[in-house]
Amino acid sequence: MNFIWYLLWFVVAVSLLVTVHEFGHFWVARQLGFKVLRFSVGFGRPLLKKVAGADQTEYVIAAIPLGGYVKLLDEREGPVPPEDLARSFTRRPPWQRIVVLLAGPGFNILFAILVLWGMFWANGETEIRPLVGDVVQGSVADRAGLRSGDEIIAINGTPVAGQRDVVFGLLDAMSGQGEALLAVHGHAGEARTATLAVANSAERRRLTEPAELFKGLGFEFWEPTVPAVLGRVLPDGPAARAGLKSGDEITAIDGAPVRNFHDVIARVAGRPGAAITVHYLRDGAQFDTRVVVAGERVEGKLVGRIRVTTASTVKLPDSLLTHTDLTPLAALGRAAGEAESMTVLQGRLFWRMLIGQVSLKNLSGPLSIAEYAGESAQAGIAPFLGFLVLISLSLGFLNLLPVPILDGGQIVFQLVEWLKGTPLSERTQVLGQQVGIALLVLLMGVALFNDIARQLN
Repeated sequence: MNFIWYLLWFVVAVSLLVTVHEFGHFWVARQLGFKVLRFSVGFGRPLLKKVAGADQTEYVIAAIPLGGYVKLLDEREGPVPPEDLARSFTRRPPWQRIVVLLAGPGFNILFAILVLWGMFWANGETEIRPLVGDVVQGSVADRAGLRSGDEIIAINGTPVAGQRDVVFGLLDAMSGQGEALLAVHGHAGEARTATLAVANSAERRRLTEPAELFKGLGFEFWEPTVPAVLGRVLPDGPAARAGLKSGDEITAIDGAPVRNFHDVIARVAGRPGAAITVHYLRDGAQFDTRVVVAGERVEGKLVGRIRVTTASTVKLPDSLLTHTDLTPLAALGRAAGEAESMTVLQGRLFWRMLIGQVSLKNLSGPLSIAEYAGESAQAGIAPFLGFLVLISLSLGFLNLLPVPILDGGQIVFQLVEWLKGTPLSERTQVLGQQVGIALLVLLMGVALFNDIARQLN
């Protein structure tokens, strides 16, 4: 069932974002006088087709809903009537061809900005203050003098507004020089600095692997304490089969005390398939029971579950949140700034991945993207829109890379032709296409390997 759900939302996301991309090429090409032969949503056999306009452009909805394409008049693909030669792609000025090629990635970035604008305008901006929670003794954070209750104010001189800024700032710092100078406010409001330093390059690269940054640095953000009292106990789940009921308070697992529900999750998550002894209180009396932990795949990892929920709703205190309502103009500026900073960071991390400073495990293939699409859609409209923003910005960025088969590579070809005054030889273009295909196959192979490794982990 999960597979069908993930596949559905993966198709929705890919179809929407690739159609946005191709519409950018289509719209700009028409504005500049190129002759557009076809605009197709999807690939393969046409399901619906309409011919319209002075150019008799075909508008198609095709059978395979994984994107789309635009077909421009191009004499490299066959004979062109003499009266249409001036509107062929190869006969238009190089600068116009470049603008058409830029339009696809540009529309992906514009789409992300518009979605962010709507979200900021409707909901304002809410940030979670970056308060430090538990600090692991002897860890990088502990040696730097970071303490539970500290609030992070800036990283390497750049102010941070909330937890997400801290995540991005630490990832940027650790994948670069491996040093992050944190400006913090302590319990009493005193200002001081803490320098997180990781000298070993292999260790820095490990920190860039998914879910390894805070684990490797040795601290977490502060979260409200949630009592280890059971809310719903799912029927036929491991806890229900062991006799646990709603209202039971878990006090220990395998004899080790638990302080809160987070401890319960942590102890159970790492033991899929294992039998554990759960100690609990019911009506003031102490009991224990044997529970066989079930396994569930979460983001490709097998995670232990006993199928219970907490009795308390986790709600962040108002003191931990900062909310700003934004005017339409302010929301637009915030959206543009957010898209810019995310794209710049993406470019920086991608370059560092190429030179070996960032782990290749960050590359996600279709399996992981489908999983993220389904999980974000299940979480609600806002998380799914946030997912679309990230993927749209990624699609725009990747298509600008100077790889011949992508828009960026084609732009390079057009720039060379513009500068030298004549087109590149057919042999050079074919060689470029072959190199581009090889690079993409290599990239996709690594991403698919990561997907399979996550599923088998």
